[in-house]
Amino acid sequence: MKLTLEGLKDKSLWEAAGIGLPKYDTRAVAEETKQAPVWVHFGAGNIFRIFIGGLADRLIESGESSKGITCVETFDFDVIDQIYKPYDNLVLAVTLKADGSTDKKVIGSLTEALKAQSGVKEEWDRLKEIFINPVLQMISFTITEKGYALKGSDGTYFPFIQADIDNGPDKAVSAMAVVCALLYERYKACKAPLAVVSMDNCSHNGEKLQSSILTMAKEWNQKGYVEDGFIAYLSDENQVSFPWSMIDKITPRPADSVCAELEKAGVEDMAPVITSKKTYIAPFVNAEGPQYLVIEDKFPNGRPALEKAGVYMTDRDTVNKVERMKVTTCLNPLHTALAVYGCVLGYTLIADEMKDEQLNRLVHEIGPVEGMPVVTDPGILSPEDFVNEVINVRIPNPFMPDTPQRIATDTSQKVGIRYGETIKAYVEKYGDAKKLKAIPLALAGWCRYLLAVDDEGNAFELSADPMVPELTAALKGIQVGTPESYTGQLKSILSNANIFGIDLYEAGIGETVEAMFQEEIAGPGAVRATLKKYVG
Repeated sequence: MKLTLEGLKDKSLWEAAGIGLPKYDTRAVAEETKQAPVWVHFGAGNIFRIFIGGLADRLIESGESSKGITCVETFDFDVIDQIYKPYDNLVLAVTLKADGSTDKKVIGSLTEALKAQSGVKEEWDRLKEIFINPVLQMISFTITEKGYALKGSDGTYFPFIQADIDNGPDKAVSAMAVVCALLYERYKACKAPLAVVSMDNCSHNGEKLQSSILTMAKEWNQKGYVEDGFIAYLSDENQVSFPWSMIDKITPRPADSVCAELEKAGVEDMAPVITSKKTYIAPFVNAEGPQYLVIEDKFPNGRPALEKAGVYMTDRDTVNKVERMKVTTCLNPLHTALAVYGCVLGYTLIADEMKDEQLNRLVHEIGPVEGMPVVTDPGILSPEDFVNEVINVRIPNPFMPDTPQRIATDTSQKVGIRYGETIKAYVEKYGDAKKLKAIPLALAGWCRYLLAVDDEGNAFELSADPMVPELTAALKGIQVGTPESYTGQLKSILSNANIFGIDLYEAGIGETVEAMFQEEIAGPGAVRATLKKYVG
C-alpha cells in the first residue's frame, strides 16, 4: 500500500488496515482548487497538515466546500520535494489517544504544493497567478513567530531582511517579503479584498503579522518600489484584514512507534526524514485529539464555512480572552509547574508526572482551585471544561512525547504571564495574594530548579533561558543541604516586576515563596517533603 493517488485505488486494503480514506474525488477537488483557489496557506509543516488540512478535509467531505488548500512553503523547500510531491500531497493523519489506540485517516485536501521562490520563474508565476485572482478569500500562516521577525535584539534589520528591502518585491526571499510582494501583485491587478490570517501560536498574532507586512511595504515605498496606494490598501481593514486567532493542538515530531505501526499495517515508505534545514517530518503526522482554533471573523472577501468544521468564529476581544484563559490559567501555568519540578525530581516525560500524587495535586490546585476564581471567561469555551480536559486527558496522554526539559526552556520569559497575571488579579480582588498556596509553591520550585541540583543532590543541566546567567548569579552562595546558606538571595528576583509583572512582596507572597524555597534546600528529598507538606 502506497500513500499516492494510485495507491488509494484499492480501498479494501486500506479499510482492512483500519485507515479511513477521503470520501470525495481528490483529483476533481484538486483540479477545481487549481482553477480558482480560495485558500492559500504558508508554512507546510505538521500542525498545518493534520489540523488545518483536516479542517478543509472535513468541509469537503460534508459538502460545505468543493475546494482544498494551496500549500506554500517559505523556508524548507525539501518538505515539498520529499513529503508532498512523492505522496501526491496526501497526508496520513494519526491521532494518538490516551488509551494507546490510534485513529488513522488519509487527508486529501492539500491540493497543490508550491515553493515561495521568486528566483524560480515557474513557481513565482504560479503564485502571482493565484494572488491576482479575485476569488481568493484568505491566506493563512503557520510559520512560527520567528517567521514574522524583521529585526534583531539590537533593533536593526536582519541582513536577509535588509537585502529584501534593498532588492524590492521582484526578488523577495523572506516570508514577509514574499507575502508583501504577492499582495502587491493583487493590488496592481484587481485591488480585491483578502483576509491575511495568522494561525501561529503567539499572542496578538494578527497584529504581529500586520506590522511586519506593513513595515516591509513602507520600506519599499520609501525606495520607490511600491506606490502610496498600496500602503492605503494594506491599511484598510475592509480591503485587507489581519484577523487574530488562537490555536491549540500538541503536534509532536513523528514517532518511530507510529511509523512501525503503519508499516506493520502494510503502508510503505513511512519513514521520517530530516531535511537539510533540520525539519523532522514524515508522510504521516501524529498528534493529540483535542484541538482548538478561534478566529476573529473579519473576512472582507468571504470565507469557507470554518465554523462547520469546529472552528470558533468570533470577535477580537473573545479571541484575546480565550488566549488569556489558556496562557494564564488553564494550560500553560500547569505545564511550567510540571516542567521545573519534573527536572528537579528526575522525570523525562510530562505524562509520567501526572502519575505522581503530589504533582497531580499541584496542578489541580494551580488550575481548578486557585485559577478559577479569577479566570478570564471567554464565553464560547468553558474554562472549567478546558482545564479538566488538560488535566485528565491532554497532559496524562502517555503517547505524547513531551519532556519537562523542553517546557522548562525560557521560563523567566513566561512566569510573568503564566503566574503574574493571576497574582495581580488576586491583589485586585482581595487586596493581596496571600490566599495563594500552589502558585507560590510553583515559583519556589522554579527558584529551586535554578540551582541545577536535583532532589537527590545530583547536578543537572538547566534548559536554555536568556536570564539564566543573571538569575544563577543572584542565587550565588546557596547550597542544597545547607539551609542557613540562604541569606535573602531570592529578594532581588521576587521583587523584580519585570519578571513577574508585579513585586511579589507587595502582593504579599514574596515571604511565602522564600519560606517554601528554604524548605526545598534542606537536603536530599526536601523537595518531595515540601510538596507533601503543602499539597498532601
